[in-house]
Amino acid sequence: MSNQVTLSINNQSITVPAGSTIMEAAQKLGVTVPHFCWHPGLSIAGVCRFCMVRVEGMPKLQIACNTPASEGMKVDTVSDEVKDAHKWALEFHLINHPLDCPICDQAGECELQNYYMKVGKYQSQMEDEKVLKPKALDVGDTLVLDTERCILCSRCVRFEDEVTKTSTLGIFNRGDQATIGTYKDRKIKHNYSYNLADICPVGAFTAKDFRFKCRVWFLKESKTVCPGCSTGCNVNLFQNSNQREYYRLKPRHNADVNGHWMCDTGRTMYEHLNASARLSSPLLNGESVSHQAALQAVTDAVKSISADKLAVVFTAQFTSEEYSATLKTLKATLKSAPKVFVWRDESEKIEDFDGILFRGDRNPNTRGMMDVLKEEGINPVMLKGDFSALASSGAELTLIFGPEIEVGYPNLQKALGRFIEMKKTVYFGNSLSEAAKRMWIRIPVKVFAEKNGTFVNFNGVAQKLKANAPVFPAVKSVDEYFAELGKIAQTAI
Repeated sequence: MSNQVTLSINNQSITVPAGSTIMEAAQKLGVTVPHFCWHPGLSIAGVCRFCMVRVEGMPKLQIACNTPASEGMKVDTVSDEVKDAHKWALEFHLINHPLDCPICDQAGECELQNYYMKVGKYQSQMEDEKVLKPKALDVGDTLVLDTERCILCSRCVRFEDEVTKTSTLGIFNRGDQATIGTYKDRKIKHNYSYNLADICPVGAFTAKDFRFKCRVWFLKESKTVCPGCSTGCNVNLFQNSNQREYYRLKPRHNADVNGHWMCDTGRTMYEHLNASARLSSPLLNGESVSHQAALQAVTDAVKSISADKLAVVFTAQFTSEEYSATLKTLKATLKSAPKVFVWRDESEKIEDFDGILFRGDRNPNTRGMMDVLKEEGINPVMLKGDFSALASSGAELTLIFGPEIEVGYPNLQKALGRFIEMKKTVYFGNSLSEAAKRMWIRIPVKVFAEKNGTFVNFNGVAQKLKANAPVFPAVKSVDEYFAELGKIAQTAI
């Protein structure tokens, strides 16, 4: 028996694995079949009856989501009969849907709106009053539920049952009184709740974090990698480019890394990107200076000491290219490798894993950092709570590459207090903390959304970052700074 089947959809031939559905075959071919309840990351429900197609030889229209593809099958998705079925299915879903598009956060990315423009554009024949249902329900710390907008596709119920296995949601009552809701005395309290807003095809579930903040058509979408932990979820980052302000992160499908999902912790990884949370210009002894002046001071300090008097402290939140450029430049300038320390937070439980995506290693590039250190022949000293190795290193200059994601370092203030006990400290990072202000030099750096480079996740998958326009145009990435530092050092010779 062959493990492949070949069928035709709208007279186009496609070969798919045996067991695939018509919907999956259509997706692979690039043919759009309207649907609400079907989602590639969830089980098949077949409840919306919107994905009707004509299959040659079958007496009635079939739903594409739950009809297996078979050898020689001929499928039609564009005939007048099929289009008419789509139109009436859509009107059925809109019978009790409120006309509140102007105030709905889903406006601009609502599948009801999109499909009305594609397969609707009809004059409604429904004259009865709409059934009113509860609105703006607080169903958890992160979500608001409007049951009037719900079309009972059951995606959210299946997500709770199959992905998080929390089974918080159910469908209650019957007929036009049926509603989605949480079970009595339960609320949605887990680290994946925002996925419910993502998979909701209408505006029933909306995210408190994004609610009423910005219309989606003002946002520019860019592909990147989440820096929240070592899983390295593929995500889309949304920025209002006119304001240079970021508003949200959403998962981007990658079957080998995160599938269709991302955790709620990762959703907050846009907050530190905005200007209000960042250092905008270098500081020397607490006074604002130019980037050139700060780099000149660092270069002079590096050139005035020997390699054994320089300590480099890495966190695993920079790109592999930044680690490599730093070490190669310092080696070329000092004619020898510096002492390297790796700073981990003392509360970190690196082996923890929640069984879905979120990992105890709150750094996106631990694997990449260690690979670069190995390539450079450097065996680093670990700093995790005990800073005695650094204190006794005899360093006269310490270059510290602080964490971009400070929530992964709950003991940050304590650690920074230890660093400032060193003779001269240069801090590359955007921390606005009081302890950081006492560093000799502070140099702001580009964040993950603003630089090109590579993160290597826990599983050894190397993933590329693609730069957006920086919030502060003068700020550079670490590899760019050290390229300049190397040039300054060579010019001085």
